[in-house]
Amino acid sequence: MKLTRLFTEFFDSEKAGGLFLLCATIISLTLANTFWQNEFINFWNLDLGSHTIVHWINDGLMTLFFLLIGLELEREIYVGELSDLKKASLPIFGALGGMLIPFGLYMLFNYGTDTQSGAGIPMATDIAFAIGILSLLGSRVPASLKIFLIALAVMDDLGAIIIIALFYTTSIVLLNLLIALGIFLVLLILNRLKFHNLILYLAGGAGMWYFMLYSGVHPTIAGVLLAFAVPFGDGGEKSPSFILQHHLHKPVAFFILPLFALANTCIPFSDKSLVNIGETYSLGIITGLVIGKPLGIWLFSFIAVGLGLSILPDNLKWKNIFGAGILGGIGFTMSFFITLLAFDQTEVINSSKITILIASFIAGLLGYFWLKLSLSPKVNDDS
Repeated sequence: MKLTRLFTEFFDSEKAGGLFLLCATIISLTLANTFWQNEFINFWNLDLGSHTIVHWINDGLMTLFFLLIGLELEREIYVGELSDLKKASLPIFGALGGMLIPFGLYMLFNYGTDTQSGAGIPMATDIAFAIGILSLLGSRVPASLKIFLIALAVMDDLGAIIIIALFYTTSIVLLNLLIALGIFLVLLILNRLKFHNLILYLAGGAGMWYFMLYSGVHPTIAGVLLAFAVPFGDGGEKSPSFILQHHLHKPVAFFILPLFALANTCIPFSDKSLVNIGETYSLGIITGLVIGKPLGIWLFSFIAVGLGLSILPDNLKWKNIFGAGILGGIGFTMSFFITLLAFDQTEVINSSKITILIASFIAGLLGYFWLKLSLSPKVNDDS
């Protein structure tokens, strides 16, 4: 199977980015539990303009992460794994199962409680870490499994974006929302009129982000909308979408996501926070990610193929799909992101973050060894 240059570039940047993400997490956790604890934590909460530094990172810089996800999703729909209905439906059904089963397990523990709003936390997959673990297996990994995992994670992130838009939106300022959507409409019209000046779209995206920020809808949604407004053309190297995606890979993988990790994993460990791992919301997160993810992804994929709605690539086996499902349990970035929207108590947020880290570590370890045992030792030549 021939991998496109941009896909390979995306895979490689996310693979290396996963290492940077891991290093940033270790550094942040270490500094948050030393005698520099107060200075380190307070730094991220310094006011910078009208918002704190961590707020600017989460609501501002992370919009570029969502923009990159949107661009990758657009490419997959037009010319990638999602361009063929039969091929596209497998990761779509897998992602659907990987969201619904963890949601159900979380609600099993938390329905009717104050923490049921955290149901979206175990529904997300971290692309960088999942690809990073997969890359450790080297050339034994078939290209079709790489594509399945990335398509699955991208659809997963799209699902998380929809969940954020629908369920984690506070009071709506209708005028600002209408202005943001108006800008989006203008950009779509410019797209149809074949205006290909990227500066024009980025300026419009900045305006859309500003009005979205003050509309009550989470501003990172502007990143996804902008992705679908930027002209795709033929998808070649001169298309605005290709150029923008190419230039976003490295800043997102090596700067924005590690910075997000530094700012959001500065968690001071205490006896109380560790005890809270036994709370219902923590149990919901860990069972959702470690059990719900692989079960949901495998089960819904199996049903889809059984009903003739999808096809399983020739060089993949069901045990490979289950292994990808285990890696889908690495929540991290998106799970952290939803945690910050779902809860407002620092103690609950910190305990949830610790649980996400534990669950993601377990999922990464299990996924690696499962695939190491289930993949053929023969070196593949797909790429």
